[in-house]
Amino acid sequence: MTHGTEAFQGTIGRTVEESEPWWPEPSLPPAGTPNVVMILMDDTGIAHLNCFGGPIDTPNFDRLANSGLRFANFHTTALCSPSRACLLTGRNHHAVGMRAISNFDTGFPNMRGRIAPEAATIAEMLGPKGWSTFCVGKWHLAPIMEASTAGPFHNWPLQKGFDRFYGFMQGETDHFHPDLCADNHPIEQPARPEDGYHLSEDLVDQAISMVGNQHSLVPEKPFLLYLPFGATHAPHHAPNSYLEKYRGFFDEGWDVWRDRVHAKQIDLGIIPPDTELAPRNPGVRPWDDLNETEQAFACRLQEAFAAMLDHTDAQIGRLLDSLERLGIADDTLVFAMSDNGASQEGNDTGVLDEFRYFNNLPEDMSTVADRLDDIGTRRSHSNYPWGWSQVGNTPAKRYKQNTHGGGVRDPLIVSWPNGIDASVNGQIRHQFHHITDIVPTVLEICEYEPPTSVKGVDQMPIDGTSLAYAFTPEAADRDAVPSRKPVQYFEMFGHRGIWSEGWKAVTYHTPGTSLEADQWELYHLDKDYSECHDLAESEPQKLAELVELFWTEAERHGVFPIDAGEMRAMFAGHPVP
Repeated sequence: MTHGTEAFQGTIGRTVEESEPWWPEPSLPPAGTPNVVMILMDDTGIAHLNCFGGPIDTPNFDRLANSGLRFANFHTTALCSPSRACLLTGRNHHAVGMRAISNFDTGFPNMRGRIAPEAATIAEMLGPKGWSTFCVGKWHLAPIMEASTAGPFHNWPLQKGFDRFYGFMQGETDHFHPDLCADNHPIEQPARPEDGYHLSEDLVDQAISMVGNQHSLVPEKPFLLYLPFGATHAPHHAPNSYLEKYRGFFDEGWDVWRDRVHAKQIDLGIIPPDTELAPRNPGVRPWDDLNETEQAFACRLQEAFAAMLDHTDAQIGRLLDSLERLGIADDTLVFAMSDNGASQEGNDTGVLDEFRYFNNLPEDMSTVADRLDDIGTRRSHSNYPWGWSQVGNTPAKRYKQNTHGGGVRDPLIVSWPNGIDASVNGQIRHQFHHITDIVPTVLEICEYEPPTSVKGVDQMPIDGTSLAYAFTPEAADRDAVPSRKPVQYFEMFGHRGIWSEGWKAVTYHTPGTSLEADQWELYHLDKDYSECHDLAESEPQKLAELVELFWTEAERHGVFPIDAGEMRAMFAGHPVP
């Protein structure tokens, strides 16, 4: 009889004296293997961070950018759970069962609301090779019916390869009164908001503790830290000092600020100098058309968002400081990114309570003037209006949930002092990449092949393409070093898109209409970053080629059947309280 996964290689006699013991060699990665930190922001648009042209103070994102690279042509799925599934597995979201938010299992393979066992997470890949694996923050990769104390727990973080978990299971939570879990069980929050508690601070405290404890005991053992913040998803909650910092900051309105951000992006080199500003999205009014109450309400909502982002950045700074104190900052590969573009879930006016959006209830504008001081505090559950969302997605059109640029273009920063030559620090990369590309990048850097079997389950191929080639100085010239990504499809709630060799075909789907009624648009993104010039009529052959490629990729990656309902329609029969 043998025990464990390795056959005993000693000898066994009738007595100990007649036997020879044997111990398997401990599994540890080779010296020089970097630690990996994945920081995932929520609903943070490409134009929110200062180093991507945004107006909000984010000095620690800047700090990462100055010690590494910014990717200005990075893409996601346009929604939270699908992007998380891609990030953790390196596979496309429909293929692993995460067409949309994980809350519900719709009865089809593309929307089980859980990651398929054939798609192991990066934690399941690294753990058996001797890594410590920590998940701290938002999970949102299990259906609601599996997120309670009753289980089942096989889609919780610990059963998906993580040694430790601290955070919350669903798509959002109150940052002053969060629904917390530790490992496989719910817990009470460790302090009261009256005593200064905020979830983002708590998450980073836990991350610092997990990393510090491991390093003090087994410093030669690398770790994976997955840190998906609840910020900056609604509700937008921040300490009072951060709220006060932004009082009056946005009073000039979203039109003025969008122009400023656009100009700053050009100045920084985030977008080409000839990039046009996309027209206003439907339903976004000129700022001067809003009345005084509407303007005051919209500004307070944006102030709360800015305060939350600034506060989260400060927590990231604490984490980076802790890595420096431990002497491991240079040996740590950090990816910092967002899961989708800025949110459209605040409607045209903004909302004091975001659940109004999910229950199709407009904001009662007759009451907001008396509640402005509640915004950003534990007396609100707010989200900003479309006008501010479009600023966060500058220069693109549309939002989170859509497959135009505003939904799928997101910031990515990669910092690795010991692995990325200091001569490229602060540079920008313009090669097209996607959130499926993070896992293959880690595997390439660590010199691992993707496993063919995990826990006895045969694995589907990795869909992503490593972006490690873009770390070289030569990659500063996209023409000389083009993207190695061959193709990427997009689909979310019937909105569709396909990118290949610098061209993109895309549709906006109107809820309640047939997919056949959608108009395909065509953009040469290498020359039209903001999707302003539709070439569908002048380049019909290219459009037909890309549309056919979309259907081919959709079939290959399990996109069918396409469900063209709105996200909030998924809650039909499941009203949000």
